[in-house]
Amino acid sequence: MKRILITGNMGYVGPGVVRRLRQAFPGAELIGYDLGFFAHCLTGAECLPETRLDRQIFGDLRHLPLDLLTGVDVVVNLAAISNDPMSHAFEEVTLAVNHRAGIELARRAKLAGVRSFVFASSCSMYGAGADAPRPETAVLNPLTAYARSKVLSEQDLAPLADDNFRVTCLRFATACGWSDRLRLDLVINDFVAGAVATGRINILSDGTPWRPLIHVQDMARAIEWAVERPAANGGAFLAVNVGADSWNYQVHELAAAVAAAVPGTAVTLNAEAPPDKRSYRVDFSLFRRLAPFHQPQRTLADTVAELRDNLLRIGFRDADFRASQLMRLRVLTALREAGRLNEQLEWQRSPVPVAARPTLTAEPELVSGEMVIGEMVS
Repeated sequence: MKRILITGNMGYVGPGVVRRLRQAFPGAELIGYDLGFFAHCLTGAECLPETRLDRQIFGDLRHLPLDLLTGVDVVVNLAAISNDPMSHAFEEVTLAVNHRAGIELARRAKLAGVRSFVFASSCSMYGAGADAPRPETAVLNPLTAYARSKVLSEQDLAPLADDNFRVTCLRFATACGWSDRLRLDLVINDFVAGAVATGRINILSDGTPWRPLIHVQDMARAIEWAVERPAANGGAFLAVNVGADSWNYQVHELAAAVAAAVPGTAVTLNAEAPPDKRSYRVDFSLFRRLAPFHQPQRTLADTVAELRDNLLRIGFRDADFRASQLMRLRVLTALREAGRLNEQLEWQRSPVPVAARPTLTAEPELVSGEMVIGEMVS
């Protein structure tokens, strides 16, 4: 029986990955490992996503348990300080978690006999490149700590790969779409939330920057492919752009698609904004060749409709959503202010008294430990 460890599974992408891997490998033992920062940020989930796992372990990637990798065949590393605002606020922690801890995980995985290591990388490492779509061989231009952490991780993963340890770095386009733990600090998700809650989309740029996008369900589809990718299909080490050429959009096109799906939405541009350096198109032809049966299936129109319909289903009307727990930096900030996390974003075992805490939301009480789930939910 295959044993798959998924780190960082309790974030935005993880629930879809767990669901996909459970469906694809029904006999596998699935283990989640996560700090639980965002465990409480559920959005209309029918059940706790982690009930699809065999085991959920709460822990810090920087402090790996000695037996975490025992008997594991595949590691899917999603664990990360996961966007530019968070990496700007916690730059050193970003490099510690995303890069150094991730590489230590890979080294220990190889020593433990893990055969396949799947790393969630990012197209953000291209930084600026609107003149032509960027292939994997393009010059990298990481503009943020988050993007730099992905570049450094790929560089240090490459020498670890060999015939017995297959490494697949999936350079994902910008994530979007509905999740059991929705984030609204992503461009399309933000636009739909603004349209539903306020009837307005305020674009901070002039609307011309390019963004490649991918639905979280299609990210999970690619991870399924990478889990069993043979070395003959791309090499022992592979870094590949994951997305679809048709999903390269300018920001104003994204706003127009949302406005069309939410009638009455007003769109404003900032014509005076300085040029956005984060503007790039991406070439996904290599992924198309290597993974023909795991190509993205979702469209922009159905992604926008899905977000709109689900936000309405859960009664979302929060005009101040950028100050809510649906923004990941806001969650970390609230946990820091409550004394639950230290400056290194480590859980504190003696948090400040309840009366002194902010009232953003409840947060998980379990600092470390293991939740064993005996029944899998399909």
